[in-house]
Amino acid sequence: MTTINVLYISIEGNTRSFLKRLQTYANQMNSINPANPTINLKEITAQTIPAHEEEPFFAFVPTYLDGGDGFTSGYTEMMTNPLGEYIAEGKNADNLIGVVGSGNKNFNEQYCLTARMYAKAFDAPFVVDYELRGTNEDLEVVYRRLKDVAEKQG
Repeated sequence: MTTINVLYISIEGNTRSFLKRLQTYANQMNSINPANPTINLKEITAQTIPAHEEEPFFAFVPTYLDGGDGFTSGYTEMMTNPLGEYIAEGKNADNLIGVVGSGNKNFNEQYCLTARMYAKAFDAPFVVDYELRGTNEDLEVVYRRLKDVAEKQG
């Protein structure tokens, strides 16, 4: 395994910021030990032309829900639909090996709910989560979890 592929959507920039930092961290780990994989990023937007994903990939999904107070209602996913549609296109979901969620822990039960909904809809494992733009510790944890899952995929 030389590269971990990541598809993501970033509405407010938090996911993009975290993933750019994660990509830099992976490059550093790879320069220390070439056995450590690098990370290839692909941002999905409403303008993305559907394509067939040939390689296994992870989906990074921020949480955006309509309504609710963190405890009740508000379980209608919104704004990340282009990513869900892209994954659902053709046989792309067959290459989805894990879902990573992000969100605001102040949202209680709604924290990472969108990612958990993706994992269920596409029958993929929910791998790990981080809050908002993540911390340096989150970079290490997320990278390690991605690496573990990717290695098991062979």
